[in-house]
Amino acid sequence: MKKLSTRSCEEIMTTVYKPIEFVIDGLIAQGLYILAGAPKVGKSWLALDMCLSIAKGEKILGLKTSQGTALYLCLEDSYARIQNRLYELTDEPTEMLYFSVMSDPIGGGLEEQIEGFVSEHRDLKIVFIDTLQMVRGSTDSSYGSDYKDLSVLKALADKLEITVIVVHHTRKCKDIDPFNMISGSTGISGCVDGSMVLIENKRGSRNAKLFCVGRDIENAEISLHFDSDLKKWIVTDELSTSKTKDNIFLAALYVYIKKKIDFSGTASELIEKLKSVSDETFYPNRVTRDLVRNGYTLRKYGIDFKYKRTRNCRLIILHYDRERDSSDSKNTSEVTVNRLTLKV
Repeated sequence: MKKLSTRSCEEIMTTVYKPIEFVIDGLIAQGLYILAGAPKVGKSWLALDMCLSIAKGEKILGLKTSQGTALYLCLEDSYARIQNRLYELTDEPTEMLYFSVMSDPIGGGLEEQIEGFVSEHRDLKIVFIDTLQMVRGSTDSSYGSDYKDLSVLKALADKLEITVIVVHHTRKCKDIDPFNMISGSTGISGCVDGSMVLIENKRGSRNAKLFCVGRDIENAEISLHFDSDLKKWIVTDELSTSKTKDNIFLAALYVYIKKKIDFSGTASELIEKLKSVSDETFYPNRVTRDLVRNGYTLRKYGIDFKYKRTRNCRLIILHYDRERDSSDSKNTSEVTVNRLTLKV
């Protein structure tokens, strides 16, 4: 019998893991997502706009994107229709966006086709599959069948470290919970990392809400209006991005260690030191969490940290190396960490 592979609570809580990468800031991370909506509601316009924005490194719905190659499988369209839509959105082609109007089904070659594309385009960020039904090998929509098909795509997204978004339809019946309107069984919502449901306030009004939920994102309801001239969904209410405690802690830590270079002490002692640069209240039981969760960001800012157990306590050891500080802050009087700015 194969031995069960385990990791201790201590190991997990003190290991710096690679942070989740968002292709659309705060909205879509690496993994598998569903974009659902009624037929002709404008899902494909939103999908195409997302692809173009990621390929060009431009904002979408007011949110920043991580630039890279995008692949759009328009399996219900022709190249002529894609051309018409592209000219509605832009007159500047990009070499980082690719299309296909035919593909193999899930479990019948689709995964290999996408892996082959990745081997030629290592910077692939996102794949849109429009629609789910076009890549399914059967019409069975039972929980087991739905979960099995989607789990193949999820495994592929995780393996390649990319985002896969499957365009799908909603049911005609209304529901208080918009995610219950996604066509098929709950196996679809249960398998994906996130779901987005586009629902018009009134059919044909071109005013809608994009309901978003996911493992790595905050639940959101984004009010949209479809601009018939621009052929784009435009956000009609401002999205708020709060300054989290993580951001404030990172900024304060950077300001302090940039001046002092080294620190060795307990979490409580570090908090006392940070009082010299910030009026914010920090808590000892959160310091370890914030250091571990933001390990990659700290390294970018030239900060190394490690823990040393003693008989009585756990010491936090920090060191700042200006030569390895890749931020713009090392030569200025202001420090910006995760969009939060503090004076040095």
